[in-house]
Amino acid sequence: MTACPGLSLAALAQWRSDGLRFDHRGQPIFVREAGTASDEDASLLCLHGFPTASFDWYPIWAGLNMSFGHLLAFDMLGYGFSAKPSGQDYPIAVQADIAEALLRDRGVRRVHLLAHDVGDTVAQELLARDAARRAAGDASLEIASCVLLNGGLFPETHRASRAQKLLLSMLGPLVAAVMTEQRFMPSFALVFGPQTKPSAEESKVFWSLLAHDNGHRKLHWLIRYILERRANRDRWVGALQTTTVALHLIDGALDPISGAHMVERYKQLIPNPDVSLLSGIGHYPQTEAPEVVLDAFLRFHARLPPRNPGPAR
Repeated sequence: MTACPGLSLAALAQWRSDGLRFDHRGQPIFVREAGTASDEDASLLCLHGFPTASFDWYPIWAGLNMSFGHLLAFDMLGYGFSAKPSGQDYPIAVQADIAEALLRDRGVRRVHLLAHDVGDTVAQELLARDAARRAAGDASLEIASCVLLNGGLFPETHRASRAQKLLLSMLGPLVAAVMTEQRFMPSFALVFGPQTKPSAEESKVFWSLLAHDNGHRKLHWLIRYILERRANRDRWVGALQTTTVALHLIDGALDPISGAHMVERYKQLIPNPDVSLLSGIGHYPQTEAPEVVLDAFLRFHARLPPRNPGPAR
């Protein structure tokens, strides 16, 4: 099994230094890229979760790069090192627009998805758009596969934390205004497995990403994706149920928000469910058990049928 590096402030600084800027409708978006797009092979796009950023993928980035000729990850609008415009929502549709614009800018026509948490919801929207393109005979962009990590795929099984509930309430602006590292990290650590909680160094990393450019003051805006999940349940759950794209779910069983209880619902609703359930792991499998996640991800990809290249042109 491949050894994976842990999160550190030094690694975060290097991650940022090696990043690129992508402008989307006047907003600078932080991007990490490895390799270049190819007509023969699909790229891999990694979509991070709330409230962190693309650096979540750092522990498995090198391992993914060994198997994919082209990797992309970006900090969503409002997150990490990307722009954080004030006084507005950050809709899932906008995050999906950014993903598609970035893929097209890089010349990507086929893409595999790897997503976590709110990134799962963005992936669901991208799957819905993919189905619409296929129905219209539009081959400009095709999703080749989708792997989902812990996330609120089904509003009825999402168990919001106390902090999330407060941020969604009328007290949300006040909670965000008084947020500090000392208040945030104990609550954040609750979603990890009992034996895989963030170290002191990792806690500094998570807070650094959240607090960059006062991002912690906008948590009450970012968290509103939970309301969008409820309003768009039919579209986004339906995208999982009807897609022809190969799906795989990797889930930390001890996640109090979207752990084993969510997996049971997934098995009820998704045809031919393909699941890797990780015992002892919480909400952040890619940082809690990166070697296991990378192995499960690559095993899934090894099972995918070879691409049908279609007729010669």
